[in-house]
Amino acid sequence: MANVRSNDVNFGSAQFGLLSPQQCEKLHHASLEILERTGVRIHEPEAVELLKKAGAFVSDGNRVRIPSGLVEKAFSTVPRRVVLCDRYGRRVMPVEGYRSFYGPGSDCMNIVDHRTWERRKPLLKDVIEGITVCDALPNIDFVMSMFLPSDVNQAIADRYQMEIMLKYTTKPIVFVTYDFSGCVDAVEMAEAVVGGPESLRQNPLVACYINVTTGLQHNEEALQKLLYLAEKGLPALYIPVNSAGITGPVTQAGSMAIVNAGMLVGLMLSQLKREGTPLVVPGWGGEGMDMKTLVGPYCNPDHRGLAEALAHYYSLPMFTLAGASDSKMVDQQAGIEAALTLMVDALAGGNIVHDLGYLESGLSGSLAQLVICNEIVGWIESFVKGIEINDETLALDLIDEIGPDGQFLDTDHTRRHFRARWYPDLLDRDDYKGWLTKGGKSLAERAAERVEEILAEHQPEALPEHVAQKIEAIVRRAEERVGGWE
Repeated sequence: MANVRSNDVNFGSAQFGLLSPQQCEKLHHASLEILERTGVRIHEPEAVELLKKAGAFVSDGNRVRIPSGLVEKAFSTVPRRVVLCDRYGRRVMPVEGYRSFYGPGSDCMNIVDHRTWERRKPLLKDVIEGITVCDALPNIDFVMSMFLPSDVNQAIADRYQMEIMLKYTTKPIVFVTYDFSGCVDAVEMAEAVVGGPESLRQNPLVACYINVTTGLQHNEEALQKLLYLAEKGLPALYIPVNSAGITGPVTQAGSMAIVNAGMLVGLMLSQLKREGTPLVVPGWGGEGMDMKTLVGPYCNPDHRGLAEALAHYYSLPMFTLAGASDSKMVDQQAGIEAALTLMVDALAGGNIVHDLGYLESGLSGSLAQLVICNEIVGWIESFVKGIEINDETLALDLIDEIGPDGQFLDTDHTRRHFRARWYPDLLDRDDYKGWLTKGGKSLAERAAERVEEILAEHQPEALPEHVAQKIEAIVRRAEERVGGWE
C-alpha cells in the first residue's frame, strides 16, 4: 500500500499549505456566520428535531439557524482520526495528519476500453475487472466501484457494485448508494463479511461517501444515511458540494465558506446522534463550472488546497479528489492533470484521495489510466518521503577508501542500497534502441498491456462460500423488492 506521508518529522520532507491559520480562522468564522445568520434547509425531520433540542432555531418548517457555540461543542467529541481495515480486520488505513491513501472513484457512466480505446457503456464485467486491477495494484489502498454497470437493474445497481467489491478485493471499501435502503443493504453485506455489526464497528471495512445537495440544502437521503451510520458507529464521508457562481458566490472564499458550513452541519448532527461518531470531511470545495463550456472541471487549479487546509486546521480526516483528468482519452493531458493533482494533494496532505483513473470530468473511467496513476503515486511516494542521513548513508569511510580514482559499482555498500532507489514499472528508461526492441510503445499502450497482465495473472482472495451466499441473498432480496427490469 502506498500510505504516502508528506512532511514526516523523521525526514522533514516537503509540505504545502495554501492558507495560513489566520485565513482558515476567517473561513471558519464566515461559516459560523452563515449558520447563525442565514441558516440551512434540513430536509429530514429527525435531524431538525436533533438540532432544535440542542438549541438551534427553526423557522419555516425546516430552516435551521445554528448558534456558534453549538457547533464548537461538536469538536470536543468528534474523533481526529479514522481507521479503515481490510477484510481480515487489519488496520491498514490510519486516516490522520498528512497521510495519503489512494483509490479510484465510483459510478462512471462510461468506460474507455483499454482493449479498443472505445468509449462505451460499462457492464458488470467491467466493474469486476476494475476491482481486480485495484486489488493487484500496490499503490491503490482502497477501492470504489469505478463504473455504473448498464446491464443490471439500475434501481439497485449499487447492490451489485457492493457485492463485487466485497468479493474481488480484501482492501478497504468506500461505497456510494443511490438511496437510503441501499446504504442499509451495503452495511448488512459488510457485516456478513466481517462477522457481524460489532466486528464492523470495531474494525470498519467500509465507509460511506454521502453526497449532499449543497452546503445550504441538506437532502433527506444524505441525512438519513448520516444518522444511520452514526447510530451504527461507522465512518461517514459527509461531502456537501457547491458550484461557484451558481449555488454559491463565484469567489473561491465565498463558495468554500458555504461548503464548510455544510460540513459543520454534518459534524454537529453526527455528534448529536452519537458522540464519538467518526466523520470524514471534504478535502475539496469551492470549484465552479467552466463559464466557457458549462462543464464542471475536475482538474482546475483554482480551488485546490482550500479544503485541505481547513481540514488540517480542524485536525479532521478528509476525503479528497485527485488523479483525474478532464481529457476524453488516455493522452498527454490525462497524464499531466493526473500528475499535477496527485502531487498537489500529496503535498497538501490529502487523506483519502479518490477518483484515480477518471476521465472526461468524471463521466468516464479507464483502467489504463488507473494503472498510470498507480505509477505516479509510486513516484510521489519516493519524492515526499525524503532521505535518511546517517553514517551508513553518508558512507564517508567508503568514500575515503575508494578515493578519487576508484569506482563504487562492485562494493557491498552499493549492493546493500541500490534497491532503495525508485524504479518505474511503466515509465520508460530504455535507450532508443531498447525502446524500439520492446515494440516502441506509448505509455498508454504499455498501461493497457499491464491491465491485461493483471487480469490474466491476478486472482483476488475469494470469500468463504457461505458468506458469498449471504451477500447474494441480499442482492436478490433487493431485486424482488423493486421488481423486474429490462
